[in-house]
Amino acid sequence: MLDNLQLDIHYTFRQVKRLREALTHSSYVNENQGEARHNERLEFLGDAVLELCVSQMLYRRFPDEREGELTAMRSRLVSQGALAGLARRLKLDRCLLLGRGEESQGGRSRDALLSDALEAVFGAIFLDGGFEAVCPVIENLLAGALPALEIKPKNKDHKSRLQEVVQKIYQDLPVYALTGSEGPEHAKIFRVRLLLPDGRIYDGVGPSLKRAEQAVAALALADLENSESDC
Repeated sequence: MLDNLQLDIHYTFRQVKRLREALTHSSYVNENQGEARHNERLEFLGDAVLELCVSQMLYRRFPDEREGELTAMRSRLVSQGALAGLARRLKLDRCLLLGRGEESQGGRSRDALLSDALEAVFGAIFLDGGFEAVCPVIENLLAGALPALEIKPKNKDHKSRLQEVVQKIYQDLPVYALTGSEGPEHAKIFRVRLLLPDGRIYDGVGPSLKRAEQAVAALALADLENSESDC
């Protein structure tokens, strides 16, 4: 089973005892005096290794995403349910060394136990081959989940959409300028002027500079979309 698992994860251990340790539950050690180590320390290490590898993968794969979106993606990829599902696909449940009590209570099918064991495997690979060895394994195993992240619908704001349209039509960028503000501090109105590369000018207002820019971008975007539909 360990040979098959190494084939499935595309990594051959220099010291197979590390893989055995990663698959050894504490309940098995408690019932077998000859077993000196269980996988909890490796799980602790593997959890940190997994988070760093996935963070690096997402940072490279999605260069335009903000920190919040990257964090949400990472959470989905490394969730207990996702890791347990991956562990089952690798038949990790069949490789686990469990105590009789844990076995009788259905431990081999528990998501928490399976996800911990998979993280322990990652920790074992890190100790056996280093960061350069474990990251390709993790990226390969998670590759199937990436397309679902890439087709995630995005609600772009007016400024972002306008910038894309202007770049496509003019190979240039729109220019925003604050032309003035009025009113008391708690109810100030901001005025913004937008200049397109073809010379068209739009004016907008809003309760903040950002809102005013969004408002004038919406005007310009609607105008450009109407112009394109008339062609």
